[in-house]
Amino acid sequence: MAEVIHAQDRRRLLTLLGPAYLWLTLAVFLPLSAMLFFSFLSDMPGDAPDWGVTLGNYTQFLENPTYATLLWKSLKLGVTVTLFCIVIGYPCALVLAKSIKGRAREALFLMVILPFWSNSLVRIFSWAIVLRGNGVLERTLNWILPFDIRLNLMFTTEAVVIGLVHSYLPYVILTSYLALQAIDDDLIDAARSMGASKLTILNRLLLPLSLPGLLAGAVLVFVPVVGSFMEPRILGGRMGTYYGTVIEDQFVAVYNWPLGAALSFILLAVVLVILGAASPVLRRART
Repeated sequence: MAEVIHAQDRRRLLTLLGPAYLWLTLAVFLPLSAMLFFSFLSDMPGDAPDWGVTLGNYTQFLENPTYATLLWKSLKLGVTVTLFCIVIGYPCALVLAKSIKGRAREALFLMVILPFWSNSLVRIFSWAIVLRGNGVLERTLNWILPFDIRLNLMFTTEAVVIGLVHSYLPYVILTSYLALQAIDDDLIDAARSMGASKLTILNRLLLPLSLPGLLAGAVLVFVPVVGSFMEPRILGGRMGTYYGTVIEDQFVAVYNWPLGAALSFILLAVVLVILGAASPVLRRART
């Protein structure tokens, strides 16, 4: 009887999970398989009748040092944006989870997820209006301060960082908030009753217990930022040439899909290697 029930439960699970896994297979693995196939082609099959299989697209990355330089630049950008998101997002999540209650929390939480309600291009061009010369930010500062200010933030690395932090900051806040919200307030009250200071409670209690959520948010920020191209293209100008913008150029401007696919898989491999190398450290930090 137990075996029959076990088989019925397994069929129910397969029935419920089957559509989701089928969709993931079609939406993730099928496009990746097609991209992997294109990365080994010498040319597009529809454009050149003499196309063939080659490793030349991958050797171009090794022969041209520009690609490695841009990849390193993108990795540094990912680390910078992730650190800013952690420094800004974790205190916000801590205040939301443990200090603010009631309607005020709901209002602030709504402001956190508000960027998800607008298109990414709208957010980026909004920052372009704010950061450009004689823009909203410069006019506001010149109206407040008695002396003239010229920030010149537009088309700089700082503008790219600002746009990316604004786009991906909610991920760190949400994951950290969920982890902090799961911590029982009785633990904090017990630590206070034993004479622990606020800094001790943060370092010895809140931060270790909420570290899985913080690390999940950091990964959710780092991975897409490394391959980002819209924010660097619009906010960075000539300074916004990164690995992701080069990949976009291969697909959109140059129409060299095999090289673009190869560069994309190199980026995917590098990110997976970084995450794999950091996983023991992250696992040790969680435990």
